[in-house]
Amino acid sequence: MYIVTGAAGFIGSVLVQKLNSMGIENIVCVDRLEDDDKWLNLRGLKFDQYIHADEFIQKKFLDFVFSKNIQGIFHMGACSSTTETDVDYLMKNNLEYSQIIFEYCAEFNVPLCYASSAATYGGGEFGYSDEHEEIEKFQPLNPYGYSKHLMDEWALKQDLLPSRWYGVKFFNVYGPNEYHKGSMKSVVCHAYKQIKETGKMKLFKSYKEGFEDGEQLRDFVYVKDVVDAMVMLMHTEHDGQSGIYNLGTGTARTFDDLVEATFKAMQVKENVEYIDMPDHLKNQYQYFTEAKMDKLLSVFPDFKFHTLEEGVHDYVRNYLMKQNPYHRIRE
Repeated sequence: MYIVTGAAGFIGSVLVQKLNSMGIENIVCVDRLEDDDKWLNLRGLKFDQYIHADEFIQKKFLDFVFSKNIQGIFHMGACSSTTETDVDYLMKNNLEYSQIIFEYCAEFNVPLCYASSAATYGGGEFGYSDEHEEIEKFQPLNPYGYSKHLMDEWALKQDLLPSRWYGVKFFNVYGPNEYHKGSMKSVVCHAYKQIKETGKMKLFKSYKEGFEDGEQLRDFVYVKDVVDAMVMLMHTEHDGQSGIYNLGTGTARTFDDLVEATFKAMQVKENVEYIDMPDHLKNQYQYFTEAKMDKLLSVFPDFKFHTLEEGVHDYVRNYLMKQNPYHRIRE
C-alpha cells in the first residue's frame, strides 16, 4: 500500500497517475477537497480509499494505518500559497503535520518522500545548493518558504529516521492538474488563458537593477519530470543517500522565454505588456532561481528533464487546448 497526501492537488494527482501507469492501484489518497475543483484531479484515477487530511493525522487513525503493510508515503499535502499570511496555519499544516508523518515513518521503518520548496532559498544570496551543510544559511522571503525551511532543518536533526527519506525542493513547477490553484497557477497556465481571451500576456515589470522587464529568471520544471524523479528516488535501487534533493532543471530561463514558448505552442503572434507589480510582492519577489542539480544527477546521471520549450509545448498542445485537460493515462 502507498499513501499520497495532497493526492487531489497539482503534483499529488499527477503522482497518483504515475503510480497507476506502473500498475499500482493500492493507494490511499489523503487531502481536503473543500469546495473547489480539486476533486476533478482525482476523477478517473485508481485508488483504494480517500481519507480527509484532518482524520488521517489523528493518532488513532495513524496507529491503525501504520499497522498495515505500507510500502511508501509521498507527503505532498501542504498549503502551497506563497502569499498566505496566516503563519499559525502554515506552521500547523506545513510543519507540524509533516513532523508527525516523519516520526511515524521513522518508527515503522516506512520510506518517505515529502515536499519542500525552492522558496526556502529566499533571495538566493546564499545560493541554491541542496547540500545539507548549506541548509541553515537560507533566509526565506515569505512565511510559506519559512515553514518549509523549518521542516528541512528539523528533519536533518533527527536521530530516528525512516528507512529512506527524501525532502524534495520543488522549483517553479508547471503542468496539467494545476487548474484549481487560482493566483498560484503557473505563468504558463495564466498566459494560455490571457492569450486566448485577449491575444496578449501581461508580465510584471522589473524593480531590480540588472534585470530588464521580462528578464527575471526562474528554474521552470515540468510536473511530469518532478514526479518521475520522486518515483525513481523511492522505487529504484540506487546509491544515493537519504536527505534533501533539489528538483529543478538546473537551467534558469526568463519569463519572456516562457511566454514566447506559450505563444508559439498556441500558434499566436507574441504580444507582451509589462505591468506594475503589487506592492505586497515587491519585498518577497525572487528575481533568480536555479537548482543546483549535482546531487540528483550523481544518483541518476541519465535522467533527462524536458526543455522549457518541450514542456510548454506538451502542456499547451496536449492538455490546455484539449476539452478535457486533466492528466490521465491516454489511449
